[in-house]
Amino acid sequence: MVASKEIGQEVNADKTKYMVMSCYQNAEHSHNIKTDDSSFERVEEFKYLGTTLTNQNSTQEETKIRLKSGNACYHSMQNLLSSNLLTKHIKIKIYRTIILLVVLYECETWLLTLREEHRLRVFESRVLRRIFGPKSEVTGEWRKLHNEKLNDLYSSPSTVQMIKSRRMRWAGHVVRMGERREIYTGVWWGNLRERTTWKT
Repeated sequence: MVASKEIGQEVNADKTKYMVMSCYQNAEHSHNIKTDDSSFERVEEFKYLGTTLTNQNSTQEETKIRLKSGNACYHSMQNLLSSNLLTKHIKIKIYRTIILLVVLYECETWLLTLREEHRLRVFESRVLRRIFGPKSEVTGEWRKLHNEKLNDLYSSPSTVQMIKSRRMRWAGHVVRMGERREIYTGVWWGNLRERTTWKT
């Protein structure tokens, strides 16, 4: 606190918390940090710039939050996506420019598991079925479109494909930064630790 004041930085102890990000949760790190007359609470997760960060460096909670926000956005636009006054092309634009952007916020840092990929595909199929509607059979009955047919009608990269593409683009951007940038060092060290852990 004293050192920060010397450089003109004021720390609000009531709003400041800290988090230990590690694959090993030691008991010695479970207490709060006390300095001068202030105490900083240790938390297991917090939200920074709209992204939920956890002490396990897991993105599962973040993808759940993103999908929840995407579902809320989708439900608010169901009438538009079902309207006969709008073309399929306009509906797809609404999906890609509004709903999908809500889901894909900060997706460049996600580490997707098969379970999360499945949830993303289920969400996308739900929206596309609303856009393209059911199919009329010869018998006069209506049925939902299968996923393969939805993909053919959509004819655009899926949500999972877009996430993987953005991750690769972001990785290339980090590599071009060079070793002098902190983010380059952090990504390189994280990958090295993961490989070392796997070997042992």
